[in-house]
Amino acid sequence: MRVLAMAAAVLVAVSTTLVSTLPARAATISRADVIARAKTWLTANNGKPVPYSQTSYWGAEGYRQDCSGYVSMAAKIGAPGQRTVELYDTYSTRIAAADLRWGDIVVDPVGTGTTRHVVIFDKWADPYKSAYWAYEQRDVYGTTYRVLNYGLSGTDGYFPRKLNNVTG
Repeated sequence: MRVLAMAAAVLVAVSTTLVSTLPARAATISRADVIARAKTWLTANNGKPVPYSQTSYWGAEGYRQDCSGYVSMAAKIGAPGQRTVELYDTYSTRIAAADLRWGDIVVDPVGTGTTRHVVIFDKWADPYKSAYWAYEQRDVYGTTYRVLNYGLSGTDGYFPRKLNNVTG
């Protein structure tokens, strides 16, 4: 009996170690679904944008109402949402700015919880790829859809990324 108990303890320890070293995973989702989910927060607050908050959670799914919670919601990455750094380090892969496609993200992973930021790329705003339309959760305004140029210069601390769970 002691041998069986010891063997069971070893198996639990080994399996716990293996699971904790595996990369984080999220359910796969299409680019179209990421954008469709992002759009929902533009009018989810009785026809108005979901307000910004780092401490509040929105709707039945319970995602944080900050930028990384919003991106996590759109990409179906576990509620209440990952932090900006985890979206950068664990849930995405770097791509060239010219290769951005709808449903990709642009991330500034450095700084504090009030200076890091992440947005969802939708489409290019001009044929020169000097600006793009993006979905964003931002202080004061809440959910917005606007033209940005973060991450295109290569010198502003923002990096284009493809979310690992996004297909297509």
